[in-house]
Amino acid sequence: MPNPDPFKKPRLRELEPEQDAFNQLFARFRVKVEHSIRLLKIFRILKERYRNRRRRFGIRLQLITGFVNWMLQQRTL
Repeated sequence: MPNPDPFKKPRLRELEPEQDAFNQLFARFRVKVEHSIRLLKIFRILKERYRNRRRRFGIRLQLITGFVNWMLQQRTL
């Protein structure tokens, strides 16, 4: 399994071009993931303590994630 972390610059040297390219791709992917998490936190179900019935947490989370996925698909079209 490949290393999922970005490469760090060694002391007194620069990164290899392949490592630099990997870091750039990794950063692009990470930004998209973090923006998706931000969209979920807007609904406050992941941001704060859930105070409603626990039985309904799963269905509400699925509805919100489905809505966020739908919004992201509409944005890319």
